[in-house]
Amino acid sequence: MKYFLIAGEASGDVHGANLMLSLKKRDPHARFLFFGGDEMQNVAEGLLKHYREMAYMGYFEVIMHLRRISKNMQVCKKAITGFQPDAVILIDYPGFNLHMAEFAKKSGIPVFYYISPKLWAWKQYRVKKIKAFVDRMFIILPFEKEFYKKFDVDVEYLGNPVLDEVVKKKKNVMPRDKFLEKYDLGDKPLIALLPGSRKQELEQHLPVMIKIASDYPDHQFVIAGAPAFGQADYTPYIHDTLIKVVFNATFDLLHAAQAAIVTSGTATLETALMNVPQVVIYRMGKLSYEIGKHFVKVPYISLVNLILDKMAVTELIQYDVNHDRIKEELDKIVHETSQLKQLLEDYRKLKEILGKPGVSDRVAARMIDLLKPSQD
Repeated sequence: MKYFLIAGEASGDVHGANLMLSLKKRDPHARFLFFGGDEMQNVAEGLLKHYREMAYMGYFEVIMHLRRISKNMQVCKKAITGFQPDAVILIDYPGFNLHMAEFAKKSGIPVFYYISPKLWAWKQYRVKKIKAFVDRMFIILPFEKEFYKKFDVDVEYLGNPVLDEVVKKKKNVMPRDKFLEKYDLGDKPLIALLPGSRKQELEQHLPVMIKIASDYPDHQFVIAGAPAFGQADYTPYIHDTLIKVVFNATFDLLHAAQAAIVTSGTATLETALMNVPQVVIYRMGKLSYEIGKHFVKVPYISLVNLILDKMAVTELIQYDVNHDRIKEELDKIVHETSQLKQLLEDYRKLKEILGKPGVSDRVAARMIDLLKPSQD
């Protein structure tokens, strides 16, 4: 069968790649076209547009790039029409993907949505489009089932694919001593910095992350480089500090780390599953924040806290993303404290809730089952 996938950011690229591998195992004749990134491209030929040309965040950033976004949509529609896939598989990225869902559905092509947009947080009106244009939604957060039930939308929870990625990476994780040697790092305890995978996230988070380093002379700080960036993207922030950037080694870095400062997103869940204590931060442009805070409807911003339904990891948002607050919270998990002990216990509960790995395989099998009637 033929599959057309759309992932608009780094985490979607990873989960899209794992899903493609699982589809290939069950469908040896599978063919793919996709909007995605390097991970998906490593699985199969067919990359039409890289996510680094598509990842915009915030109201004003999106408005500034409307022409390019519109052009990308036209390229996508034309490709879907020409390819005539057996299914279009959408991965998060709602602003773009819901337009493609409508187009594909009206073109008579089955639409699967893998990894639900965070509609429970904001823009709940988009559920109407999900109901109208998506044939099956595969959710990855347990509590999303109750959310969609309120709107009478049929969804399936088969687990969280971050589990698959963590299990896969853990098998080949580099021992700490070899990691330190490879990247010419000292033997001081290590604090990982995960500033995000978008340029706007680097701008908002990296300067304050780096500033913290001077308060911890007995530690070394290392940045997890995002796959779409190179050293030149980080150099303007690092200046003459001794902070290093490592690429394609985020899980090796986490394995070696004593603690981490993490930008809210999938990375918070990966960090928790690697059992690394963390402080979660998130900041955006002032105008985007002032507008967005009136619409966001969730008690937490990190996936860890949302799944546990409690403030397990500390979250610092917008004006709290500053030197003093980050240091205050980082101290609590760098040193042996009751908060650190409780956090590690919460991580254990988190793993119990998420269940067993093999999510990509289960989702791929289910998608193929759902498509079989149309093949008869």
